[in-house]
Amino acid sequence: MTVQNATGRVRVKLVRSAIGYDRGQRATLKGLGLRRLHQTVELPDTPTVQGMIYKVRHLVRVEG
Repeated sequence: MTVQNATGRVRVKLVRSAIGYDRGQRATLKGLGLRRLHQTVELPDTPTVQGMIYKVRHLVRVEG
């Protein structure tokens, strides 16, 4: 599911609003550092981050 590059980092972009989703999913987005639509963050590719991405996979897009 995640796209890996040579540096062991992953880019995640928020593509859907968290309005209408539960508090836990909004907290997960905040934990990933995503605050606005179309915002992209680069994160380390760790199992923790992958689990967070999986939890909100319907709201984000993983970029290569």
